[in-house]
Amino acid sequence: MLHYSVIFFIIALIAAALGFGGIAGSAVGIAKILFFAFLILAVLSFLFGRRR
Repeated sequence: MLHYSVIFFIIALIAAALGFGGIAGSAVGIAKILFFAFLILAVLSFLFGRRR
């Protein structure tokens, strides 16, 4: 699960760079969604990783 959260984080960074740089205006919304998805996955992976 940590692997997927890292992938979401990288995609969020790419979308944020495109959106905040003015290249693609719609990428800002995608970056926000992916960033929050990364945060949720990261918290879940840390919680379930500690229980093992």
